[in-house]
Formats: sequence, C-alpha cells, structure tokens
Amino acid sequence: MRIEPETFAFTLLLGLLAAVPYSGIDINLPALAATGATLGASASDVGLTMSAFMLSLAAAPLVYGPVSDRLGRKPVLAFGLTLFVAASIACAASSSLPVLLLGRFVQGIGAAATATTFAIIRDLFDGDAARGKIANVMVAVNVATVIAPTAGAALLAVSGWQSIYATQAAIGFMLLVVVMFRFAETASIAPSGRLVPSAVIDSYRRVLTHPVSLPYILVGAAGGATVFAYVTGASLFFVGAVGLRPEQYGLIFSGCSAAVMAGAFLDGQLGRRGISSGHMLAIGLTLSSAASLALLAMTLIGWMPTAPTVGLLMAVAFGFGLSVPNVMSATMQRLPEIAGAVSAAAGSIQLISGALSSALVAIRFDGRTALSMTAVMAVSSLLALLLYLFVARPAERRLQAEIVNPALASH
Repeated sequence: MRIEPETFAFTLLLGLLAAVPYSGIDINLPALAATGATLGASASDVGLTMSAFMLSLAAAPLVYGPVSDRLGRKPVLAFGLTLFVAASIACAASSSLPVLLLGRFVQGIGAAATATTFAIIRDLFDGDAARGKIANVMVAVNVATVIAPTAGAALLAVSGWQSIYATQAAIGFMLLVVVMFRFAETASIAPSGRLVPSAVIDSYRRVLTHPVSLPYILVGAAGGATVFAYVTGASLFFVGAVGLRPEQYGLIFSGCSAAVMAGAFLDGQLGRRGISSGHMLAIGLTLSSAASLALLAMTLIGWMPTAPTVGLLMAVAFGFGLSVPNVMSATMQRLPEIAGAVSAAAGSIQLISGALSSALVAIRFDGRTALSMTAVMAVSSLLALLLYLFVARPAERRLQAEIVNPALASH
C-alpha cells in the first residue's frame, strides 16, 4: 500500500530523502583524523573526500532533473539510492585514500538523486500547500544537520570510522525499500517526452530565461552564499581566533541550525493562517540582511563579544529559515512540467555560489577577526534582498498582470 501524500509519513519520507546529502557531509566530519590514521594520510588530505562528495553532489542533479521530468521521479530515486548504498559499502571497505575518494565521489552522485524531493512537492502541491511541505522538509534537513555530527562521533567512538559509512548504507537501503514499495510516481510524464540532449538543453534554456524562475533562483543562490559564508567563517573565527573548544563551537552550530528550523516551522504555520509568501520572504530576507550588516559593523569597530555575535548569527539563520520555503516554492511555481530541471538548476547554482562564498571567506580570513565572514555575509544577504525587491517581485507582478490581462503582454 502506498504512502498517501497528505500524511505525516509522506512528509517524513521527503524529509529523510532531502537530508541524505547533508548527513553525508556532517556525519563524516568527526572522523577525518581517524580515517587518515588508518589510511596513512593526513586529516587535510582526507578532507578532500568532502570536496569529492560535494563536487558530484552539485553536478549530478543537472542530469537527474531532466531525466526525472521524462522518466519519472521514482526511477531516479531508486537508481540514486542504490548507487548511494553501493558506494557507502565501498567507502567502508576502503583500504587507501584514492579508493575512498572514488567511493565518496560516487556516493555524492547517488545522494544527488534526492534533489528531486522538491520536484515531487511541486508535482503534488501548489501555492501555500507546497510552501508548507517545503518548510517541513527544511525542518527535517536541519534536524539531520544537528544530529549527524554527534551521531558520527558516537559511531567513531564505538566501532570506528568504517561504521559511519555502514550506517549510511543501512539508511540508504531502508529508504530504497520504502521508495520501491510504498512510493507512487508523482510526475506527469508526457508520452511524447523524449530524453535526448536537445530536450535537456531546452529544459535548462527555459529555466534560465524564465522571467520569474531565474530571479528567484538568484535570490536563493545569494541566500545560500550567506549561509555558506557563516558555516566556513564561524568555525575559523570562534575556534581559530576566539579560541573556543570544538564542542563549544558545536553548540553554536546547533543553535543556528535550530534557528533555521524555527524559521521554517514558523513560516509553515503562518502560511496555514493565510500570511502571504511574499510577506514572509520579505521579512526573512530583511532580517538576514539587517543582522548581517550589524555583524559587519561590529567587526569594523572591533567589538565582537561572543553572546551578541551568536545572537545575530542565529537571527541570520532564522531569517534564512523564513525565506527558503518561499524562494523554493516561487522558483518552481511557474514551470511545473519541468520541475525536476528547475529544482536541479536552483540546487546546483546555490551550491556553486555557496562554494565560492565559502572559498572567499577562507582565503581572506586574517586569523584575528571575522571580517571575511561578516563582509561576505553582508554583501550576499543584501544582494538577496535587493534581487527580490527590485527584480523577482516586480517580474512576478508583471507576469500575474499579463495572465489577468493578456493584452498587456503585447506592450
């Protein structure tokens, strides 16, 4: 018997699927040094396994998106989860760093199939209903982000780093069984739809030239760059400059993840009460921008006490949680027939922008202050707000006016 889309079980399934890529990063972080000791490599060299995973995680959805639009979400999920399970087992059995690097790269390709989660939501839900589902998925993702490092450390202590990959394989297998036997196809597949290069190219051309979807993708990319700047810069600043212990920084990281969850949860609740998506998006982006600018001002005057700094970082995260469900919903709203391609393009562009902002923060870190982090956060969050206010929102209003009065389209 299939899981009905309106049930909590279906929402939980979507949340667990969407959390696979994130847990694939965070659960491995505590084990880098131990893995290196076993394989005869440094912790920094083992860190390349993260880069391998994230590289394939960013690129593979660009293939999965159009494929899922033409063949269905279920076959793509089944293939990706099977690949994820096999690669996780290979990682657990690795006896050298090159083998582990290859395993992590393939593992990322498998995990990337779960990017179709947001396309599944668009297949089944519209408007505030889609926004609410996306908010619930964001809550699940952040729960996994909070739990994963602690789970990884516990597994490492009990049975070694190999058990982390074995656990990932077990989770992937359980999800695969549910998808195969309890999940029904959600995509409306046109009989004439063919999976040829020209059709794939045309799908992405439509996404990247759409007057509404593209601006919202850029808003999401700028918002993602803000968060990636925090993730990289906060650890450098609090551990490297302030001198906090890693477990103290872990509490800060968990607090910010909880703030994202709270923002997404609140947005879902307010959406059910009729608060418009546009209002919540404006509030979320404004809050993130104001808090980021305050952090930059504090950095410039040399006043960065830990408690207010953490409070403002949590405000940025809370604003991100308020805005993300609305950005994703608006991005896919106008192109439901190629929701897979839209979701893939949005996810890959956000990961690329995040990688760039993360690299910029790390390269410009001066070892003493949070300037590289707060400057990139301020620029990125302000860019997201301006793109929404002056590009995305006017474009959406123009398109709505043209739908109501088609004569306007000729002017």
